[in-house]
Amino acid sequence: MHAITISEPGGPEALVWGEVTDPVPGEGEVLVDVAASAVNRADILQRQGFYNPPPGASPHPGLECSGRISALGTGVSGWAVGDEVCALLAGGGYAEKVAVPAGQLLPLPAGVDLTQAAALPEVTCTVWSNVFMISHLRPGETLLVHGGSSGIGTMAIQLAKAVGARVAVTAGTKEKLERCAELGADILVNYRDQDFVEEVKKATDGAGADVILDNMGAKYLDRNVRTLAVNGRLAIIGLQGGVKAELNLSALLAKRAAISATSLRARPLGEKAAIVAAVREHVWPLLAAGRVRPVVDRELPMNEAPAAHRVVEDSGHIGKVLLVTPS
Repeated sequence: MHAITISEPGGPEALVWGEVTDPVPGEGEVLVDVAASAVNRADILQRQGFYNPPPGASPHPGLECSGRISALGTGVSGWAVGDEVCALLAGGGYAEKVAVPAGQLLPLPAGVDLTQAAALPEVTCTVWSNVFMISHLRPGETLLVHGGSSGIGTMAIQLAKAVGARVAVTAGTKEKLERCAELGADILVNYRDQDFVEEVKKATDGAGADVILDNMGAKYLDRNVRTLAVNGRLAIIGLQGGVKAELNLSALLAKRAAISATSLRARPLGEKAAIVAAVREHVWPLLAAGRVRPVVDRELPMNEAPAAHRVVEDSGHIGKVLLVTPS
């Protein structure tokens, strides 16, 4: 088969479409013929040499895919050859075939085509696990999403609105904020010329955000804590703004607030399967009802992965950038 390989860490040109050995599904796994994958920030970090796959995972980038099951490993039940699926991966999505633990499969959602379904596994699992399973966002509360126009952000807006929450977002351009508003965002903050602490406090009559979904890490830590409401919850899922910052514990104590920090890729299979099952139970009906949808900026052939990485690195997109397997 063909896959994107990375012989040496580097820029987008390090991504090379070439022939590799076909994967073989192990016990409890299925083989998926990949229709499409999606570009995530973690893929960029892997390409740069900063985020290696966990032991036993495919060396090829790609943390999600859509496609059709072409073979079943031993011990797999509930799935059949020919089923159209999308999947959460530890790696290997930038390829024509990938072996996937059966617990990380999701059926093709009603109303979503096979290619665009590749935009769903990573964002739905990330948002549902952090905003709802860990941070317990409730109807009537306020969620602040940093990077509201990203793949994660566009899904977080929709899911929060679907459960009756109010949503604040940060983004860097008028166009991106307008797209966030179209998806349901109530409070729009241009981080280039507005202070999100001030804007969120003003829009909530001084209360602040009950839950914050943060992709920046160190750079925003102090301001995030100041933005939190009493009993607020800060969920850190990215470190684009650095890894080390000073934390004012007295401010956290005064608000009886909590901070969590998670990633999906290295979690044990059982934890991933539990998240995927929760997404299937809670998010898939919203997709079927048309209340939530994938937001796709563009689709490129998988052998043009370098161009796709440049788009994402430059933040020149809204939603997800997909890589489609050549026919």
